[in-house]
Amino acid sequence: MCGAAKLLRLLQGCNSMDRLRKIHAQVLLQGYHGHPAVSAKLLSFCATSAAGDLAYARLLFSGILRPATDHWNALIRGSSLSPAPLDAVSLYNAMMRRASSRPDAFTFSFLLKACCLAKADPKCREAHASIVRSGLSSHVIVGTNLVRAYADNGSIDEARRVFDEIPDKDLVAWNSMISCFCHAGLHEDALKVYDRMRQSGVGLDEFTAVGLLSSCAHLGALGFGVRICKFAEENGFLRRNVFVGNALIDMYAKCGRLDQARRVFDGMRRRDNFTWNSMIIGLGIHGHADKAISLFQRMLMAGVQPNSVSFLGLLTACSHHGLVDDGLKYFQRMGSAYNIKPDLKHYGCMVDMYGRAGKLDEALEFIHSSPFKDDPVLWRMLLSASRIHGSVEMGEIAIQNLIEMSANNAGDCVLLSDIYEHAGDSQGVARMRKMVKDQGIKTTPGWSWIEIHGEVRKFVVGDTSHAESEEIYKKLEEMISRAASLGYATERSAEWLENFVDSTTDYHSEMLAIALGLLRTPKGTSLRIVKNLRVCKDCHSLTKYASRIYDREIVVRDRVRFHHFKEGICSCNDYW
Repeated sequence: MCGAAKLLRLLQGCNSMDRLRKIHAQVLLQGYHGHPAVSAKLLSFCATSAAGDLAYARLLFSGILRPATDHWNALIRGSSLSPAPLDAVSLYNAMMRRASSRPDAFTFSFLLKACCLAKADPKCREAHASIVRSGLSSHVIVGTNLVRAYADNGSIDEARRVFDEIPDKDLVAWNSMISCFCHAGLHEDALKVYDRMRQSGVGLDEFTAVGLLSSCAHLGALGFGVRICKFAEENGFLRRNVFVGNALIDMYAKCGRLDQARRVFDGMRRRDNFTWNSMIIGLGIHGHADKAISLFQRMLMAGVQPNSVSFLGLLTACSHHGLVDDGLKYFQRMGSAYNIKPDLKHYGCMVDMYGRAGKLDEALEFIHSSPFKDDPVLWRMLLSASRIHGSVEMGEIAIQNLIEMSANNAGDCVLLSDIYEHAGDSQGVARMRKMVKDQGIKTTPGWSWIEIHGEVRKFVVGDTSHAESEEIYKKLEEMISRAASLGYATERSAEWLENFVDSTTDYHSEMLAIALGLLRTPKGTSLRIVKNLRVCKDCHSLTKYASRIYDREIVVRDRVRFHHFKEGICSCNDYW
């Protein structure tokens, strides 16, 4: 045993295959090649170490007469991490044909890892059946890995079912389900899982906090995010984990609270590249170009190297503030000073910048000179700018290119329809409507979220699914009546943006969310709404009146930008 113990110590300190081969030679010379622990350690290094050799591991494995579970696990794990992860499945099947060993929780964990990496949903389901037969379906480690495997293969409902069946969920299990929902874009579900987690008595850690803050940022769930922030501060997460601080900055910025984002930023002891970028982007999307540029200069003085995301934040800021010359300067400096190649998003910012400034000819020329001239994103930017400036010619050029790419959607047709209407071209409006209906162009369903007393409420166009629907519609009708007395008039052109709304009673989702907010929050409380589509002109106009009538600040984050409505004025200056 003394010899085996010495060999195990040598293997513990092994860091290369050259060293491993020498130790292996000693193992053979001393007759320990059949020793279970020694052979398992040899195999584990070769199969799973970054300095290992999977082919050598297979050679070692072939010399073991009666492989134990540890031997199989080492080779299955190594294969799951190889360029051919499904080899792990073949090994598992071979293991099941041998009577010398049976799979354990680790076997299935490595097998499920292979299914994740290979994106093999059928194999995942086969593994699930084997887990049930083995009696390990209630094992928390196996169940957690099965949740991840199903989620990574796109079977989120199966992942949810497996998670619900785990009897004693630990922190890792809860974190996995929250993470799966976040990656699937099911942010409301992620927050609901956290509520269940809290009720079960399981505490929050840094990993959970980062995932939850990401969901809060997507939903604009400021109240929920503030709760996470308070917990993070009380438990020292901010002091020791830069990722939590970064997530908080992102959450506050996307929830419209730049002051709080800046407070977190200024209080962080350590900042990485993502920290600076998050704050610069936050300032940029809110139109604070001067502050974004100033912070970028501070970043350089601090010795932090900017990356493509840093410049994206700068260009966004310059675009929203109309700083064309500054934007062009930074765009050119990306390559000349930092050797950063601009991508589609940077080119999109430049087209948007030219368009916002009314330089439509320059925007068109920039598209033609870009390496992304065949991407619909740039033409959509030009179309949006054409609507703002009422250019029929540019609008038609943009949509013609989108049609040639087979990339036009209902939203594009609405934008050109608006241009036609303001130009007095009723035939153009009719053509756009006909194109959408005849070609079956798909619309993106419009959704809006508002957080009320810690609960995220979701609305669709003409929504009547809420318990307060009758109250909501009465409040909305009151709002419209009071706005009309001050000069508001419905802009009918906007009414077919969401799902071909034709009835004046089928109100858009953000207006229903605003009405609920007025009903369920105290006077003077700010309302914060997130919408997945661009706010239409009619809703934009009505929201301005609502902020004045009810003396509320109303913050709407749509697909394009932030709108801060206060006293009848919007921060976008009616340009979005």
